[in-house]
Amino acid sequence: MIFTPSRINFWSFLKLPSVWWCGIRVTRFESDLCEAKVKHTWINQNPFKSMFWAVQGMAAELTTGTLIMNEIQKSNHNISMLVLNNKANFSKKATGEITFLCSPKEELRNVFSELIRSKKPQTIWLKSIGINQNKDIVSTFEFEWTLLIKN
Repeated sequence: MIFTPSRINFWSFLKLPSVWWCGIRVTRFESDLCEAKVKHTWINQNPFKSMFWAVQGMAAELTTGTLIMNEIQKSNHNISMLVLNNKANFSKKATGEITFLCSPKEELRNVFSELIRSKKPQTIWLKSIGINQNKDIVSTFEFEWTLLIKN
């Protein structure tokens, strides 16, 4: 798959229907950056009239996982990926449109280089930050991904 926002969103419709129905959409994708947006609506709210934490987590995980899937494709290796751990911090009520951004720079490429060189499982922590329309950070998610070359 060629990674573009529209193709990623179509893929999420087919493979991640919860992401799609909650309104999470990738709006920007580059080889070292993924951005997703989600608007607080009735379908993704909690009883406190803000966005449910799990919806924020899905958007954040999508930004990190999409970057990994892109690196897997570029590597031409059969590589599995799985979330091993995650951490989350909520600093402000999530209302309105929230933008999640992950931009790991060279770190992701370095882990893939080591994975391919050593053929040993690797882990990487990737961070996605959720920002509201006022540019305030509402949540920060970190995901520890494990990567393994399959035979």
